[in-house]
Parts: sequence; structure tokens; C-alpha cells
Amino acid sequence: MAKTALIVDDSTTMRQMVAFTLREAGYQVIEAEHGQDALDKICAQPVNVVITDLNMPVMDGFTFIKNVRAMPNHKFLPILMLTTESQLSKKEQGKAAGATGWIVKPFDPEKLLQVVAKVLP
Repeated sequence: MAKTALIVDDSTTMRQMVAFTLREAGYQVIEAEHGQDALDKICAQPVNVVITDLNMPVMDGFTFIKNVRAMPNHKFLPILMLTTESQLSKKEQGKAAGATGWIVKPFDPEKLLQVVAKVLP
């Protein structure tokens, strides 16, 4: 059965690029445009991995990750940050919030797939 990835980004173009990359590799994809949208979707159906942006309206990536980590059944869900932010302080904040990994935009599709495969159980 195909693994399901949840992509959270307020940029439609970025969501489409990530979704295309993952679908080509055989993943099922669910898209959300901000953290609250993603929380609603993650509660409605199971996902195997989350790829989220940091800077989004309504709910940012850090707040979203903290909310997901607070759910007992999502404690160990792999969550990757895909963002333009590359400062060490932001990465440390992401790690503290519960992010599994960090990918800087613009992303290399091949590298994205490698990282996703690495974090998936």
C-alpha cells in the first residue's frame, strides 16, 4: 500500500511541486495550506509523513508541529520542515518543536525523496 504524505504550505506552487515529486515516486498526497488546515486533515485520516513550511498564515509550522506532537498517536510521526529559513536558530527551534528533519527551499526533488525515504519507518 502506498505511503501517504501531508504537504503543508501556503504557496500553491510549492505544494504542487512537492506533491508532483512525491506522486511520481508512488506516494499518496494530501495538501493543506496552513497549520490549522493540516491539523484538521491529520485528524481525519492517517498519514505516514508530514512536510511542512515554517512561515504560513493562520498557524505557522512550529505551532503546527507542537500541536501534532501533543497528540499521543502522532508522537513519532516523521515531520520534515521545508522552508527558505536556513539559520541555525530556526533549525534549533524546529528541533525543539519536534521536527524530524529540515530541508531548505528551493529543494532538489531527488534529495527530498531520499530524506522522506530515510525518515519513513
